[in-house]
Amino acid sequence: MTAVRNTVKSLVPYLRPGQLVILESTTYPGTTAEVVLPILQESGLKIGEELFLGYSPEREDPANPDFTAQNIPKVVGANDPMSRKALESFYGAVFDEIIPVSSCEAAEMSKILENIYRCVNIALVNELKLLCQRMGLNIWEIVDAAKTKPFGFQAFYPGPGLGGHCIPIDPFYLSWKAREFDFSTRFIELAGQINTNMPYEVVARVTEHLNSKGIPSNSARLLVLGLAYKKNVDDCRESPSIKILELLAQRGYALSYFDPHVTGYASHRYGRLPGIELPALSDDAFLNSDATLILTDHDLFDYDRIVRLSPCVIDTRNATRNVTAGRDKILLA
Repeated sequence: MTAVRNTVKSLVPYLRPGQLVILESTTYPGTTAEVVLPILQESGLKIGEELFLGYSPEREDPANPDFTAQNIPKVVGANDPMSRKALESFYGAVFDEIIPVSSCEAAEMSKILENIYRCVNIALVNELKLLCQRMGLNIWEIVDAAKTKPFGFQAFYPGPGLGGHCIPIDPFYLSWKAREFDFSTRFIELAGQINTNMPYEVVARVTEHLNSKGIPSNSARLLVLGLAYKKNVDDCRESPSIKILELLAQRGYALSYFDPHVTGYASHRYGRLPGIELPALSDDAFLNSDATLILTDHDLFDYDRIVRLSPCVIDTRNATRNVTAGRDKILLA
């Protein structure tokens, strides 16, 4: 909460009657009332009469062209009638649809629920992926078959782990808050454990596959494609790719990596990675590697070329699903 507290404290000298203060950061239920409100009261202004306070969670889906801020329904919550009216009026001027709820806490919990919903469903399908690998089944084929049911099922797909600032982190705000009420959020914590373990499972799968070809990890040359946590973005926060690269380096792999959306990674605030960052994907990048590992399924990648040039492809995203030639070189991981 340090960033939230410091930001609110910085506002206090500039507050004046009639202003509306809104928290949009994803956080635990009670943050607005328990953290933000007491700091704002240091201004001497009376909340709900002179100064207005509310909460409205941010909703966005990076790289999704179908949704802009304007057409995503906006949840708003406040703990007094005048603040709620100010919230609805402010956001109503920008967003197509406003969703008022009864309190700041209800709005805060709604955002946590959205992220937990994704977290636990991704954990479920990640665990099923591991089972399907042992059973010789294709989890992506199975999910695609299941989603043809026109009701009662929403498709989630497995991957090398969770990334981004929201899904891997936000559910644990609620786990922390729940302890105040002597409540254990076991389901949330189990989902977190499954998702956190996925990078280790990917590394084990890579090692097992190359060992089966007589290539030990201490002499293997691996080309890694994708640093961002999801396709078509440049965001590497909590990206499983970063953890996987670190784990591979610990096992002795000679690594090179490339992401068309993330360049000059060593200069980013995320830190320096093991291996060599490639400025472009030349034919030699594939030919000089023992295997290509796909961690992010960017649309800019030419998957036919990747499969054609690579000795073998280890695909954690089913990005090569439409490639027809050379399928015997592809391992879904």
